[in-house]
Amino acid sequence: MVSLRLALAQTNPIVGDLHGNSEQILDAARRASAAGADLLALGEMAISGYPIEDLASRPSFLASSRAAVHTLAKRLQDAGLGDLAVVVGHPDGPFEPRLLGTSNAPTAIAQNCASILQHGHVKARYAKHHLPNYSVFDEYRIFIPGDELLVFRLKGVDVALIICEDLWRDGGPVSRVLDSDAGLLLVINASPFERDKDEERLPLVTRRATENETTVAYVNIVGGQDDLVFDGDSVVVDGTGRILARAPQFAEHLLVVDLDLPDAGEPDIVDNVAHVALTDTHRTRSALVVDEAPARDDLDLMWNALVLGTRDYVRKNGFRSVILGLSGGIDSAVCAAIAADAIGAENVYGVSMPSRYSSEGSRSDADDLAENIGLHYSVEPIAALVQPVEDQLALTGTAAENLQARIRAIILMGDSNMHGHLVLTTGNKTELSVGYSTIYGDSAGGFAPIKDVPKLLVWELAKWRNADAARRGQTPPIPEASITKPPSAELRPDQTDQDTLPPYELLDAILDAYVTKALGHDDIIALGFDRETVDFVTTLVDRSEWKRRQGAIGPKISGMAFGRDRRLPITYRPSN
Repeated sequence: MVSLRLALAQTNPIVGDLHGNSEQILDAARRASAAGADLLALGEMAISGYPIEDLASRPSFLASSRAAVHTLAKRLQDAGLGDLAVVVGHPDGPFEPRLLGTSNAPTAIAQNCASILQHGHVKARYAKHHLPNYSVFDEYRIFIPGDELLVFRLKGVDVALIICEDLWRDGGPVSRVLDSDAGLLLVINASPFERDKDEERLPLVTRRATENETTVAYVNIVGGQDDLVFDGDSVVVDGTGRILARAPQFAEHLLVVDLDLPDAGEPDIVDNVAHVALTDTHRTRSALVVDEAPARDDLDLMWNALVLGTRDYVRKNGFRSVILGLSGGIDSAVCAAIAADAIGAENVYGVSMPSRYSSEGSRSDADDLAENIGLHYSVEPIAALVQPVEDQLALTGTAAENLQARIRAIILMGDSNMHGHLVLTTGNKTELSVGYSTIYGDSAGGFAPIKDVPKLLVWELAKWRNADAARRGQTPPIPEASITKPPSAELRPDQTDQDTLPPYELLDAILDAYVTKALGHDDIIALGFDRETVDFVTTLVDRSEWKRRQGAIGPKISGMAFGRDRRLPITYRPSN
């Protein structure tokens, strides 16, 4: 057996920031070298950020990415880190266009790659085989697949290298790992967070380890990129399925672990397997404290995903502060708490905008929320602004109700323009599903922290956040009244959501079936739901696509979020 010290770096790249991302990698390499590591691995596309979407079709971007990899190799050498073997993910190209089908239309000029850097040079390169074309991924359209497994030898150990989806698919490169007799399977990833994804991800890593009788090291990037959140959760599992080390979720981290791996001996000759030998390293090592991140409950994970997604969207897009309307209701309260956890309460601006229909309780709940969190707070009554427009246009009914929401949007956008705040919109997934919002009103904003959070889950998260604060000896941020009172838009006297919508317990269940599980109308009725209610809800969902298409993005935490996940026509007339 050979002892190999492995470092896995969870970095937080920004798409396109080749220099900044390279600096992250250099910092990780310095820390890995100081820890006595022989091998450092970073995540998929760590040098360019992920996903690069149609940047993959720009020859100039691909050429710059390739140059950044070679520059990184030289900088590692110049920094005295040349003997450290570094595996880094990046796009490569431009290549001759791949032609698809009989049309001969070019579909890709790039590859999703991992390169091994040592002594100032790129020693080998691997191209991802399996290109996902589902959910948020469209890699098959923008990348050319690879067809060869790469095995590199370091300190007498053979290490097989693959990228993300290659681990998930039976067959392909992962099926050749056992034949190639590799002692370590190294997988670099850009795997977005989803609720309950650990129930699939860790069992998969464990299964690949046991079926190949090989230690598997899985490294993932971390951070928010537009509507995606990458959670890290890098892990090392041995050939018996035992977890050797595990990194925390939602945090940049360097995971270092000592592995006892089999001596490779003579390389096996296997079809479509390339072999490369690296220079061995001899380092002075101190004892390691093994990382194994504690288990976290479901609500903890989701809250931290929302916080990280919000923080990175704000920071990576150059905003210093956010502003949102505080109605005294549960949705704006949860959004304010997420924002404060993300960027600090001192950078959150809340505005109460009471109308003539706003209850005293709602106003006081907004006051209490602002005090509990410690955010900047102001009150801007809207009645005097609404009345002249309402009178001039003779607005009544829904038109008059929606005017109030649009006046509030004008106030928030005005403050945004004056002071540079990012406007947060506070709609939840249930409301977005059925169109229960005012277009250009409460839906106006640049980012939607709870866009992928159903109404019932909003309440659960609020209770969890308050309980978490109490456990820490802190003031619970969300007023109890905001959690317990019936939800209302308060756009007319004595209004509640259930005046026009089914109870949320019923509504969320139907939406889960229709939106998340993509069940048909009759299939939902077969589950035991009332036909009239199903007709009503599904019609609302179908008719609201045009609103959703214009809405702000927000952190994806479910397996079926609006946006990248669910792409349906706006003009649509279903036959039930």
